[in-house]
Amino acid sequence: MTVTPFGTRLRTAMDTRGPLCVGIDPHASLLHAWGLDDDIKGLETFTRTVVEALADRVAVLKPQSAFFERFGSRGIAVLEKAVEESRAAGALVLMDAKRGDIGSTMGAYAATYLDPASPLFSDAVTVSPYLGFGSLRPALDLAKENGAGVFVLALTSNPEGAEVQRATAADGRSLAQLMLDHMAAENAGADPLGSVGAVVGATLGDADANLAINGPLLAPGIGAQGATPADLPGVFGPSVANVVPSVSRGVLRHGPDLNGLRDSARRFADEVREAVSGV
Repeated sequence: MTVTPFGTRLRTAMDTRGPLCVGIDPHASLLHAWGLDDDIKGLETFTRTVVEALADRVAVLKPQSAFFERFGSRGIAVLEKAVEESRAAGALVLMDAKRGDIGSTMGAYAATYLDPASPLFSDAVTVSPYLGFGSLRPALDLAKENGAGVFVLALTSNPEGAEVQRATAADGRSLAQLMLDHMAAENAGADPLGSVGAVVGATLGDADANLAINGPLLAPGIGAQGATPADLPGVFGPSVANVVPSVSRGVLRHGPDLNGLRDSARRFADEVREAVSGV
């Protein structure tokens, strides 16, 4: 059976639902702000509300695995249900797990998120390449086989990331640029969009890198971290049309009211469209 590549599905979702990814990040403080306890019941209520409000209208939902893992097996069960229900409602699910390892261990991580037989099978997953880009091969290959995507950390928004990502490789490129070039090679010839994406912080001001990877660019940092949709052209330049801005607290703080969540997500998507259309 021929599977539709993730990049193709993402392009369609962004064009029809708007270019926005909303994180599902059940911080303890956010649960409390919603009037919920920081326990499994609060987690279930929070997650169910976000999925109900947004899964039928935003392009991408991005659950942060760590906030579910902290509740053990019961938290993972909530995550499994959220993945299933979000995908059933039409949202693409990007699992924010940032996995990275070598050999059979990386293969096991890949099977967890990129094998349709897994209860955590997602449309895409975030991974870390700083054990060497080749260490990602099990995830890259399984994603391609199953029409899924992989988002690779490149230039993250945390200041301490620069000591690794801006370091210089043997050939003079920054390590981040080296990783971006690997991604571009993976996406060569893909149309309309490759399925290997890069994570590039929207708060960087100027990425100072060649972001033309023919793939999606996940841009965390919109909203609570200080970046706005208007900042995107300055960071991403000619590649801005392939940006998937990621907002978490900027939308989630408007819950638990369903309409509040929906209105906030719609405003962000409209602001992104406006910012991108002027480039």
